[in-house]
This record gives sequence, structure tokens and C-alpha cells, in this order.
Amino acid sequence: MKRTRKPTAHTPRTIALLGFDGVAALDITGPYEVFSLPSYLAQDKAMPPYRIVLLADQAGPVRSASGLSLIADASWQNFHNRVDTLMVCGGPDMTALQRNQKLLAWLRTMARRTRRIGSICTGAFLLAEAGLLNNRRATTHWSETTRLAQGYQSITVEPDAIYVKDGHVYTSAGITAGMDLALALVEEDLGHDIALAAARMLVLFLKRPGGQSQFSTQLQAQAVEGQRLTDLLSWLADHHHKPMTVEDMAAQAGMSPRTFARVFVTETGDTPALYLEKLRLEHAFRLLETTGTSLDITAQACGFTGHEQLRRAFQRHKGITPQAYRQRFHTMEHQTRNG
Repeated sequence: MKRTRKPTAHTPRTIALLGFDGVAALDITGPYEVFSLPSYLAQDKAMPPYRIVLLADQAGPVRSASGLSLIADASWQNFHNRVDTLMVCGGPDMTALQRNQKLLAWLRTMARRTRRIGSICTGAFLLAEAGLLNNRRATTHWSETTRLAQGYQSITVEPDAIYVKDGHVYTSAGITAGMDLALALVEEDLGHDIALAAARMLVLFLKRPGGQSQFSTQLQAQAVEGQRLTDLLSWLADHHHKPMTVEDMAAQAGMSPRTFARVFVTETGDTPALYLEKLRLEHAFRLLETTGTSLDITAQACGFTGHEQLRRAFQRHKGITPQAYRQRFHTMEHQTRNG
């Protein structure tokens, strides 16, 4: 069993971000801001909880894919300080890095020495090439999930997940999802209140409205901006938990039920009933992830008639039961409190 020394109140945890020329700048800057905020938010002059370092091939300038230059603190090749958490950032082209045998060997060594190791976006391909995702669940940017699954068939790729934790290995979806993962790690380390305060400072959700999915129904609704259903979809986001029929939605949109059904499918790709069910289900995701309420109360709070209707919706859309979803995605903070 791997042994790690638990940091004391006077020992900051070192968070190492691995960058490179061609990295996605936000893969570095997003998590960096998240990890830096707990120190900023502290009301006293206590030792900061994290020390954040950017590693690259060499210390000095790192030019991102967008052209923004960042400054690496040190080279990963000769960085010998104790690291608590190593996060491998991604970029548009990881090919050369995947062929760098020295880097891959270093990652395997670091996976044994660190408390946790993870990736942001296409950084998952480096972890996969190093063998660190073998027989694990993982995710990456939605546009690359198929390639990850086909290239590394021992990995169980979860294509719609924002981030995945499997043991001490973490992977996140694309770009801004690295901030979601960083917030989750802060919550694990420092508790819900500090993570929530950091999320508020960044004007982010601590838990996205779409739950664990990269693709939320409300994000889908943005595609109809300026079309006939814009006002209705905004209204549904606030009222989906109330009893309603397709006829009620048609009346709210000012259309006949027949015209409404046709326009709805044309503009959203879903029937009104299916879209409403997805909204309710995403509400259920959030409650199951963050509360300990019973399934009956959860179902009613989301607009379902009861836990049996909720269970059937979960089976249709997720292929698992609500109980199984809660066991997989319930927040660490709540598990610890009730453990």
C-alpha cells in the first residue's frame, strides 16, 4: 500500500501542473486560479494550504496553443520536491508527448509517489500512454472520448462525465472542466465551505446545473437562442419541477398543441415530454450528488410522481438506478460527514 505523509497545518500541499509548448492555456490557468483562492480567502496570515508549481521540459517560458506565454517554475526532469497532487494538462496535439518515453516513465514514478494524479482534457492521453488508466474509468474532452476508447481498450471511457475519480487517479473533460475537478479536489481537502467560497469568487457553480454530464439540457437550449421557443425554454428551467402537460407548455408558448409539438422537435431535437424529463432528471442528479434526501422526496422535488417514475427515467437515460448513481457521484464532503 502506498504511504503518504499527511501535511500538517504548517505544511502546504504541493500542486504540480505539467505544461508544455502547445498546451491549452486554460488547462493551466483555470485550475491554478482555483487552487490559489483558498489562500486568498483566508482571513488570517496562516500558511497557505497549497503551493502551486508549473512544470515543463525546462524552466522558463511555455508558449500555449493560443499564443499566450506562461512561465514554468521548474523542469519536471529535475524537480525532486515532494508533490501531493500532479495534474497533467492537455492541448490540441499530444502526439510528441505520447512518444516521450522519459516523460512517460516519470509519470509512472510520480503516480507511485503522489497522493493523487490526474489529467485535464487531453492530458488523459498521456496518463493512458503511461499505463496509468489501465482497467480504470476515465474521461476526456467530448470530441476525443471515442479516440481514447479505441486507442486504449482497457479503459472504461465515460464520455459525458465532467470528471471521473477512480482510486487516486482523476481525469476531467475539456478545458473548463479542469476547474470543476480542481474545485472537487479543494472540497476533498478543505471542505465544502471553502470550495463553495472559491466557486463564488470565480462565478462558477460548485456543481454544474447539468450534474456530472458534459452536456446539459439547458446548454442544449442555448442552440435555439432567437427562435420561437427561447422564452419557453427559459421558463421551463425554472418551472420543470411543477406538474405540467404538453398542453400546458403549448399554452405557455402561445401555440396550439399540434403546432407546438412540431416546432419543439424542429428546434430542440426532442419531444416536449422528453425535454421535460431530461430537465427533471438533471435536477435529480444534483440532489443525489449533494444531499441525502430519500428517493421519494428527491423525485417529488424534481417533478416526478414518485421514486418509481424516477427509477424508470434513470434506467432509460443512464442504465443504472438512482441508488447506484448516488453511490458513484455523491460528494466526498457528504460521505465523510455521514460515513
